[in-house]
Amino acid sequence: MTPILIALLLANAVFNVLVWPTFYRRVAKDPRSRDADGRPTRFLVVHAVLIATALVLALASVIAAIVALTS
Repeated sequence: MTPILIALLLANAVFNVLVWPTFYRRVAKDPRSRDADGRPTRFLVVHAVLIATALVLALASVIAAIVALTS
């Protein structure tokens, strides 16, 4: 069971690190991301928080996989 857990945790981390930064670049270029004065809108802020959360979870997955490997 442990090798499957480790593989899933690492796959989750790799997926998050590859997908979310690309998605952020697309969101940042979206016209809804900035208002007329160039300030970030809620659209950008909400997506940035969601993406940051996903990347923190990716880090937690890597840490959990390392702990599982060394246990």
